[in-house]
Amino acid sequence: MVLINEGCSAMDGEKFGTCFPVTLEERFVRTIYSSVDEAIACGLENLRADNGMVPSCKMGCCHCCRFPILMNIAEARTLAQFVKRKFSPEQIESLRLRTRQWHEWDDSLRGSSSPAPTPMEDQAEEPPEILPCPMLVESECSAYKVRPLVCRTHFVLSHPLSCHRVNDPKSSQARPRVIESIKAATQSYSTAMKDFIEKGGGDYCRSMTLLPHGLAIEMGWDFDKEQ
Repeated sequence: MVLINEGCSAMDGEKFGTCFPVTLEERFVRTIYSSVDEAIACGLENLRADNGMVPSCKMGCCHCCRFPILMNIAEARTLAQFVKRKFSPEQIESLRLRTRQWHEWDDSLRGSSSPAPTPMEDQAEEPPEILPCPMLVESECSAYKVRPLVCRTHFVLSHPLSCHRVNDPKSSQARPRVIESIKAATQSYSTAMKDFIEKGGGDYCRSMTLLPHGLAIEMGWDFDKEQ
C-alpha cells in the first residue's frame, strides 16, 4: 500500500516505535468526509433559506453519542491512525480504559448468549446506565475531525434532549425529529465509500462494526486477554 508521509510527533515514536504516515485509504476517507461536510453545509443553508429550518444540534449536545455508532473498516482504520498520530500516551491510555469499560458494559447486557435488551422492553429492574462513545470527553468528541459518516449526517430539529428518549424509555421527551433530507443528500458519499472498499477486495457489509469494537481491533486492544 502506498504511504504518504506527513511527518510525526515525538509521541508517535515513543509510544509505538514508528511514525504513522497517511495511507491512500485514509486520504480517501478524509476526502469523503470533507465532501460530506460541504454537502451538509449547503443542504442546511438551503433548508434555512427556504423553510427557516435550523438544526438544534450544537457543541456540547452529546445525547446522540449514546446511540449505536456504526462505521466501516476504512473509517475504523482512519480513526485509529488519527488516535495514534494525534493523542498523547496519556490520552491513548485514557481512551483504552473508556473503550474497555464500554466493552464490559456491552458484555454485561448481552450475557453469555442472550442479546442485549432493547430500550422498549419492559424490565423489572432499572436499566443500566448507557455508556457513551469512548471518544466522548467532557461532552465533546475527541476525534471530531474524523468522526464517522453516521455522526456527520445526524441532525435534528427538535430539542436536543429529545435524543435522550431513544435510550431512556421512561423519558417524557418526544422522539427527535431527524432531518432525513440531509441523510439523503449525502447517500452518494456512502456509496462511494462502499465502492472503494469493495474494489479493494473487502466486503463492505461485513466490515461494518460498532465504533468501540472497530477501534479496539485497529488499536490492537484485546480486552479478553486482559481478564
